[in-house]
Amino acid sequence: MTDRVRIGVLGAARVVKQALTDPAKSAPEITVAAIAARDPARARERAARLGIPKVHESYEALLADPDLDAVYVPLPNALHAEWSIRAMEAGKHVLCEKPIASNEDEARRIAGVAAKTGRVICEAMHPLYHGLFDRVAEIMADGTIGEIRHVSARVCFPVPNSKDIRWQYPLGGGALMDLGVYAVAVLRALAGADPAEVTHARAKTRVPGVDRSTDARLRFPGGATGRIKTVMWGWPVFSFTGRVEGTKGKLTVRNPIAPQAFNRIVLETGGKKTSEQAAKLPGTYTCELNAFAAAILRGEPLRTGPEHFVPVMGVIDEIYRRAGLPVRGASLSARSE
Repeated sequence: MTDRVRIGVLGAARVVKQALTDPAKSAPEITVAAIAARDPARARERAARLGIPKVHESYEALLADPDLDAVYVPLPNALHAEWSIRAMEAGKHVLCEKPIASNEDEARRIAGVAAKTGRVICEAMHPLYHGLFDRVAEIMADGTIGEIRHVSARVCFPVPNSKDIRWQYPLGGGALMDLGVYAVAVLRALAGADPAEVTHARAKTRVPGVDRSTDARLRFPGGATGRIKTVMWGWPVFSFTGRVEGTKGKLTVRNPIAPQAFNRIVLETGGKKTSEQAAKLPGTYTCELNAFAAAILRGEPLRTGPEHFVPVMGVIDEIYRRAGLPVRGASLSARSE
């Protein structure tokens, strides 16, 4: 291990530029060193475009590269668990795109392999590494809004292209999978706890088994309630909001999933409304890469390790069951009891 983490990329997905190569320029302990794709020609094209120095002819060859410390996995959802596990078993640390697994069972298997191999595993839930959530945590801790009564998160973004992988059940598609992981992550961050149970859920589908929208009600320890809404096709078209209602007031977070673009924290207490903005820079992806490197090089804790992604996938699974849809990774013809 050097004083930098050398990362190889599994796949030539569009998100690599936004989530890795561009923010790595501002992350002093990260080097993007190699890439591999199913189509080697596409890997070479992407490497030239993004300035990645080495191209491997296969995923297996990249995992066997002794000059790499870690792997970034931006593959379709259904492949996240398989290649995260294979990477850790090959001795690599892993930064995997969200959702890190198709379901809770897969998430637990990933966590188990991480514990066995001693490798760092991080779900790329980049918003949680931004200073916006540090500031929200400070406000929640000082008792400004009192005891929490209700927490909600709404994440809505249109995906009109019916051929997009997010509409394909075998690849782990669905509004809850693509956007719901953000909503559950925001809900946990605002509540400071995991939901005790999912009390109700309903979903609308656009293609068999694939939700275009979900609406779920939850209950937290202590009696507080929660709600998440995710929309990939329908109304509202755009919405990125988290809210906490307490015994003394209300806190609203605008754009919690992309605070580097814009954000706002609005407090309503004692009949008064105030607002503030957390610093936009560094961006969420750079913050995430810095934290990933610190975990590998110095053993610093991560916000989105197994203690985060295992319960998140448990909530996702239960919402699907409550809504009468199969969990991802199950047979499309199967329906949960």
